[in-house]
Amino acid sequence: MNAHIPVMTDEVLAMLAPKDGGTYVDGTFGRGGHSRAILAAAETLVFAIDRDPEAIVIGAQIGAGLDGKLTIIEGCFGDMAQLLARLGVERVDGVLLDLGVSSPQLDNPTRGFSFAGDGPLDMRMGGDGPTAADLVNGADEQELADIIYSFGQERRARRVARAIVERRAEKPFTRTGELAGVIRRVVRAAKDGLDPATRTFMALRIRINDELEELQRGLHAAEQLLAPGGRLAVISFHSLEDRMVKTFLHQRSDRS
Repeated sequence: MNAHIPVMTDEVLAMLAPKDGGTYVDGTFGRGGHSRAILAAAETLVFAIDRDPEAIVIGAQIGAGLDGKLTIIEGCFGDMAQLLARLGVERVDGVLLDLGVSSPQLDNPTRGFSFAGDGPLDMRMGGDGPTAADLVNGADEQELADIIYSFGQERRARRVARAIVERRAEKPFTRTGELAGVIRRVVRAAKDGLDPATRTFMALRIRINDELEELQRGLHAAEQLLAPGGRLAVISFHSLEDRMVKTFLHQRSDRS
């Protein structure tokens, strides 16, 4: 099993400042890079959450050699307070959220997150709920345009939505390659080399997984769990997520 190298590990450790005897939540376990870094930094306990069944399997393998220091929990990080309460944990010293899709998910065409390789049009981080194919084949043109514009910030959202509706009238979408091909016909390639399908695929993924709502729930859950002096670290790559986190922290900051 190849180790996945997480982003901004040094910054995460500096922000969380793991301490001996501390308890930490990795709300987006992925392939375990951040959890392992926290455990290597101090004598701590880490409770790692992920809704991806593949991540749970890998987490169990990693945790087997860590003498009970790593506990893997299948679920959504927005439910972290309830998930940890079932294990008797009511307070933690730090929470980490590394938002978005992980590179292993993108690299696996069978998950349907990427247009780089053809695969089923799925995009679910977990194993249940509607797929991206359900969305693009079932939503009306206005709803599709709103999703693509709001979550993907795609300026040609209406044109993309119209092209999707016209194409699905002939044949429903089932593959990532089919959808990417339609988008590329109506969105010009960017000068910076960004694939024309990038923003639409991101928007559909965010909507399918309710990522913004999940983030809002996760922030409130972290606030509930953190002990006095506890620390919250969030890695975001999307302007909507970034704005949501900054607004939450601004509103919750102690200004006295």
